[in-house]
Amino acid sequence: MNTTVLRMGANDPEGATPDYLALLQGSVDGLVEEGRYRVFQEHNRIVGSFPWSMAIAGAEERRIAVWCSNDYLGMGQHPGVRQAMKEAIDDFGAGAGGTRNISGNHGPIVALERELAMLHGKPGALVFGCGYLANLATLATLGRLLPDCVILSDELNHASMIQGVLTSRAEKRIFRHNDLDHLHELLLGLPRERCKIIAFESVYSMDGDIAPIGEIVEIAREHGALTYLDEVHAVGMYGPTGAGVAERDGVAGEIDIVQGTLAKAYGVIGGYVAADRSIIDAIRSHANGFIFTSAVPPAVAAGALASVRHLRRSGRERAALHERAARLRRLLASERIPFLDAPSHIVPVIVGDAARCKALCDRLLGEHAIYLQPINYPTVPRGTERLRITATPLHDDEMMDDLVTALARCWRELQLPFARASGLSG
Repeated sequence: MNTTVLRMGANDPEGATPDYLALLQGSVDGLVEEGRYRVFQEHNRIVGSFPWSMAIAGAEERRIAVWCSNDYLGMGQHPGVRQAMKEAIDDFGAGAGGTRNISGNHGPIVALERELAMLHGKPGALVFGCGYLANLATLATLGRLLPDCVILSDELNHASMIQGVLTSRAEKRIFRHNDLDHLHELLLGLPRERCKIIAFESVYSMDGDIAPIGEIVEIAREHGALTYLDEVHAVGMYGPTGAGVAERDGVAGEIDIVQGTLAKAYGVIGGYVAADRSIIDAIRSHANGFIFTSAVPPAVAAGALASVRHLRRSGRERAALHERAARLRRLLASERIPFLDAPSHIVPVIVGDAARCKALCDRLLGEHAIYLQPINYPTVPRGTERLRITATPLHDDEMMDDLVTALARCWRELQLPFARASGLSG
């Protein structure tokens, strides 16, 4: 049996072989020194009791309150979603059997794609294993198929979009975040007859701000560009049926390609794109990230389908989510905790230092049973390290009061700077 020697050291007389393990360990040690090394807390969510979870430390367990979940509406715990998944397991078994190119379609994924197409008012939709893959594969494929294409990308776009643009090998132009003048300026330098895609997000998950979708659509039409809108942090939570910010703003029909996830507000897993049938068929036929990956299992598709259908009918969860976020902002302002006062459901609390951000999270968990994770570089720029707090409809007033009281206490203990006056964000 052949084995690969990873480190040679003294056994390598000529010293020519790299010490692979030492090099890789050095990369990790650097994160530790900067205070950016991540430790994943083991905890088990309690069915029917979200956002409570049981933290595991050796043989001990204790209940903690989760404040950083992307299960924004608690749909991962919804009885109807869980029941749909159980029934699909009994009807279809556990897996999908492979890629759709080889194994074909199963009923739940066909029904899910139809539902997603209707949700966004598009002729077709295509489901991927995750949202990251949906962005990467779609942008890479569009940039490769459209001749002489240039992709104009917001500078704060998600890593999956950036990777998709790079993989496409199309020319790229980066416009300043939500800067319409800069976008217009870049487009003025491109011939109208050239293929162009404007790629941007609706809700930006680290700052919680929202793109001027209607204005971007107008600019795109003026210059003959396709629009590609990532609604990952908006689907399920905005608009009359949960189709996202574009629906809320009345411009959903003007977006050429919308991308979303089933892993956040819908509480399951998977990603998708919805668009004209010719666009969907081109992606289905040419995207390596679709062709060579197994389909989501029937139970996952069935759970996602139940969640999408529920949130298309019910606005109760959306209304509660935004009320909770507004109350959290008021409490933070009253304690002079610096935060970005953005118009979305995301509440970023700014710490500004990686080591102190981790220390704050450690103290909140250890002393107050409150679970938050530090958000550090490269997710956000250095010096803007933060907590990203997400209040769900299932966080009650008592939990919210406890969070802000504990946060203010730890803030003082760590001698972090408060906002200058009550009512001011960071």
